[in-house]
Amino acid sequence: MSKNKSKYRVVIWYWRLYFLGLFIFILLITCLANGWIFDMPDIKAFEHPTTQVTSQVFGNDGTPIGKYYYNDRITLNYNELNNNILGALISTEDKRYYLHNGIDFESLIRAVLFLGKKGGASTLTQQTAKNLFTENWNTRNKFLRVFQKLKELIISIKLERYFTKQEILTIYLNSVVFSENVFGLKNAAVTFFQKEPRQLNINEAALLIGMINAPSLYNPRKNTKLSLERRNLVINRMADQNFITKSQATILKKEPIKLYFKKLDENNGLAPYFRMVLGEELKKWCKEHKKQNGESYDIYKDGLKIYTTIDPLYQEIAEEAVHKHLKVLQSYFNNDKNIKNGLIWKSKSKDYIQILIKQSNRWQNLKNAGLNEAACMKVFNTPSLMNVFSWNHSGNVDTFMSPLDSIKYYKSILQSSFLVTDPQTGEVKAWVGGIDFKTFKFDHVNVNTKRQVGSTMKPLLYSFAIEKAGFSPNTLVEDVQQEFDGYNKVPATSRSCSGETMTMAKALAESKNCASAFILKNVDPEANHSVIKFIDYLRNCGISSELDPYPSLALGAEEVSMIEMLQAFSMFPGNGYNTKPFYISRIEDKNGNILASYSPQRKKVITENTAYSIISMMQGVMLKGTGASIWGYDIGINDIAGKTGTTNNNSDLWFIGYTPQILAGAWVGCDDRSFVFSSEYWGQGAHGALPIWGYFFHDLFLKKPELKKNQFFVKPPNYFENATQFINPEPSITPEDSTSKTELED
Repeated sequence: MSKNKSKYRVVIWYWRLYFLGLFIFILLITCLANGWIFDMPDIKAFEHPTTQVTSQVFGNDGTPIGKYYYNDRITLNYNELNNNILGALISTEDKRYYLHNGIDFESLIRAVLFLGKKGGASTLTQQTAKNLFTENWNTRNKFLRVFQKLKELIISIKLERYFTKQEILTIYLNSVVFSENVFGLKNAAVTFFQKEPRQLNINEAALLIGMINAPSLYNPRKNTKLSLERRNLVINRMADQNFITKSQATILKKEPIKLYFKKLDENNGLAPYFRMVLGEELKKWCKEHKKQNGESYDIYKDGLKIYTTIDPLYQEIAEEAVHKHLKVLQSYFNNDKNIKNGLIWKSKSKDYIQILIKQSNRWQNLKNAGLNEAACMKVFNTPSLMNVFSWNHSGNVDTFMSPLDSIKYYKSILQSSFLVTDPQTGEVKAWVGGIDFKTFKFDHVNVNTKRQVGSTMKPLLYSFAIEKAGFSPNTLVEDVQQEFDGYNKVPATSRSCSGETMTMAKALAESKNCASAFILKNVDPEANHSVIKFIDYLRNCGISSELDPYPSLALGAEEVSMIEMLQAFSMFPGNGYNTKPFYISRIEDKNGNILASYSPQRKKVITENTAYSIISMMQGVMLKGTGASIWGYDIGINDIAGKTGTTNNNSDLWFIGYTPQILAGAWVGCDDRSFVFSSEYWGQGAHGALPIWGYFFHDLFLKKPELKKNQFFVKPPNYFENATQFINPEPSITPEDSTSKTELED
């Protein structure tokens, strides 16, 4: 009897423990499901699963030209997938995907019985839950891992309840990571093959799906052999699941991997300087604009779509033009006596060099490492192997030099900027802010980067005189040094003054400084009134830079940004209308809803007659003045107007020119303005900056010949008859003939 009672008690305790365990398990699941222990996403998170989505930048033709992101992810919709992707994914990751409700019990039992040696039990739904809604999956804490796994199963069941199978697949493919730290299938397709997902063939789809298991291990750019083996494994599984035939698989596996890799990041892709400036502007925009939930937009995770005015073809040609000219110009600069013989450094004080050394990152790192000043200086004077910028095909070269020599080397690198706009609308077509964004991040186009503009100020001065004081291209002016009450003589010396009396048109063509001073003074001879009026005029033209009211303003002694100068010049080909450059056409959210749109801003500043007078005189600059070398670039049209510019000691070299439909400006110089050409030939805007303009327009019209149509300046019907007219250049003009014409004072 006692034995029966003992057995009875054991059974009772067994069932008590069973129901207690079941109760605890149900309580645990209930607590997890409701988020009472550990966080659990609410129903809204399932309806709108959130991931950090890359914001994309597009050119004016819809071409992607850049991204902003924390994690490089671009979302896709289910209708963007094709059967190649779906077949590769289902056959490789979850062959019973359409048969289970989030948990594959057959795989689960197999995994438990064989301890995972014959495959795991995780379904695509569970992987989606893991990717989106769980954290710390690399923990080694087995106790915590149990709770995580339970949480994953609960989320999987909820996903299957609230989403269709197609929607879960879409969420999954938007959340997975591929090689090169690329997030999402759509981004991977564009990055590795320059294709949309629906365009992927079987081999391409198999390669991408194969990466998911181990992105670093199966990186096709770094581990080609392993990646190929993995791709072929996916193809075999597709055949096993009858997505393709065995014979298809045999043929496909013989094909090599063919990539068209191009990752858009801050250093790669078109217009990196532009994208940097754009990014800063977009950050400000995001702070000022709120989402429906009241939060500010975030450029790095909200998936904004920024459509710009940048024309990818223009941009590509512009970057090539800068590269082509600066590569050659740098070689001449390296052979300049000041640079080649180190004369420039002999003129520098020891304090100057010490400042450069102590401003460097290397010096700061050495000091942080505990080295004293003597030890740091020893490092700076000791040669070592280093990689520096070079104008070779790779953009860099390994060389043996001391850190001090590397500082000197980089100081003598010429920089450049080139901006192209539509003068009628203000749309920015191309933006080149420097020579190599990977090495030199400083942008030389934006409104905050200012350089002395030299003689490119003269067309603005001449238009001021015509508009405000009744001058004309045939007005006689004196090329004589001028004296302004209370100021020194302008120019400072009379060395460049010819003493001639000439037409204003000839003075501009030959860029006569003394004649410019004469014009400024005679607009209003009283005291410095003409300078004050000229500054007001420049403000109306769109120049916002600080301008000191000195008569030397007539010679371009003040500092102005490239983008301001092009706005001011836009009124000439714009028939008197000034257009503000803009580069964003619209901003959309990730769903395509328009958040902001932008349009041209134009205002009338001068009359059509004044605009045409300046055009005719600036054509003279190109035909018989400092810009005549332009005809050596075989641009293919005759209606070109422009102006060269060179500042004191050749530190800033400019050229701004335009056709009836396109306005472009080029600048060249060193960031340290004391590094200059000693050669008067290369130290002119005509040879330092104009070639960029020439290369650009030659290639642009070669690649888009239709742009040559209607490239004619139209004389206003009521244009006064005494305006100077210039004939088109004879076809016999050659680069050799025209070069001598540029050797004039600029």
